[in-house]
Amino acid sequence: MSKKYPFRYDPFSWLGISGLQRTLLLFVVLPLLVLTALGIRFGLEQASQFQQQRLKDDLELIGRAISIPIGNALREHDEQAIELALGSVFIIGEVYGASVFDVNGVRLASAGITESDLTRTAIPDLIVSTGQAQQGFSQVGGRHLFSHFMPLFDAGGQIQGLIQITRRASDFGRALDQLEIIAWLAWAVLAIGILCAVMLGHYGGVGRHVDRLLEHMQRVAQGDHAHRAALEGPTEVAALAEGLNQMLDSIEQARHELDQRRAAETDLLAQLKDQEKMAAIGGMARGVAHELGAPLSVIDGRARRLQRHAADDQGQQRELGAIRGQVARLTHTVRQLLDYSRPSAAEPRATSLRQVLDSAVAAITPELEVAGRQLEVEADSAQTLPTVKGDPGRLELALLNLLRNALQASEQRLQVQLSQQHGQLRIDIDDDGPGLPEASHEQLLEPFFTTKPPGEGTGLGLAIVNTIAEEHGGQLVLGSSPLGGCRASLLLPIHQGKRTA
Repeated sequence: MSKKYPFRYDPFSWLGISGLQRTLLLFVVLPLLVLTALGIRFGLEQASQFQQQRLKDDLELIGRAISIPIGNALREHDEQAIELALGSVFIIGEVYGASVFDVNGVRLASAGITESDLTRTAIPDLIVSTGQAQQGFSQVGGRHLFSHFMPLFDAGGQIQGLIQITRRASDFGRALDQLEIIAWLAWAVLAIGILCAVMLGHYGGVGRHVDRLLEHMQRVAQGDHAHRAALEGPTEVAALAEGLNQMLDSIEQARHELDQRRAAETDLLAQLKDQEKMAAIGGMARGVAHELGAPLSVIDGRARRLQRHAADDQGQQRELGAIRGQVARLTHTVRQLLDYSRPSAAEPRATSLRQVLDSAVAAITPELEVAGRQLEVEADSAQTLPTVKGDPGRLELALLNLLRNALQASEQRLQVQLSQQHGQLRIDIDDDGPGLPEASHEQLLEPFFTTKPPGEGTGLGLAIVNTIAEEHGGQLVLGSSPLGGCRASLLLPIHQGKRTA
């Protein structure tokens, strides 16, 4: 019984995303997108700082440009010139307001929107103490402004006042809004492009080959152990497929070796069973031969002596003949038991099967004449047929049993054919009897199994023949005969040595 191991459930399978794709997205694409987003964010901040600094520098340049005429006008107390200079800053179009304060923070002149009073702030003191420009954001008239304060110096280098130039704080952010939108749109397009490239690249380069490899593995899991994966795709995937094939080959080889071991164990068990059976039959046969041999010989001898003394009495002759017939049947049964349990030939030799057949036919001829049967033999001469390696006595015993069975089953004719087929010598013995009984081939070859009426057979004839055939590396085959009865075929391997007459 084989245990099935299904593939692990993937909760993202309904999205059409495989585990490897998800890994690429999490550990490659996502970090790449995060890094690019951080880069864009950093770039935008740098651009924003640069833009703000540029706008501040513009205000400083404007302040420096008007500081000289305003300083001169302030020394001369020419308010009209001051206002004219302040109004000139609006020509640039980037200034929201401009004003002039004294060192105490009191506004002297203004244009546009500016601070009305700086006396409560620390800006005048910082400018006077440091002599440097100051910057800052403030709310003026509900508007968020950015102010740039610059000191005004007199001819002796003393601070005589300060200039404030303002512009809307939104100008600093509005300059980068469009750039930020374009940057994030470009990042989105880049993200989509990276996703598509990774997904398509994964499928084209790895994914489809991994899917095919999984299909190969699924076929093997479903029982197709002879299937092997194709070595295709990237080197790593092909290496996995090769490893899978090697593993399957190893499993198949191990299974084959296991089957061979099981078959060998089965054969050994069968041989052990046969040996135990042979030992049991041999012990029984020896016991029967010992217990019945001497009494049967005495009975047969005395019956033969009585037949000689009562030669004129036909009734006694029939009775004594019947006694001797039963004694002969018991003697034949004991001989069959001994033949079945007898070990195989210790020193087989090259044997002419035609000569063995002739000897067996000569031995069975008296029984054929008594039964009134006709035997036909079709065989080439001993010189034209190859030899077999075996024990002539055991082979003759096998042929005698087959001929005797055919004689008992026949009605008029028996036929024997000796031929050479496919590297084997084949002896076919046919009869015109009723044919094979209703029993399997294995049952017919079992010892003591017989289909004959009680008292007419021991069931050892075919078992003896089958044992002798196996001893010589051959086979006994039973089938139907062209004569209408049974055909018993004895197949023996041809001896590869020199032919003998």
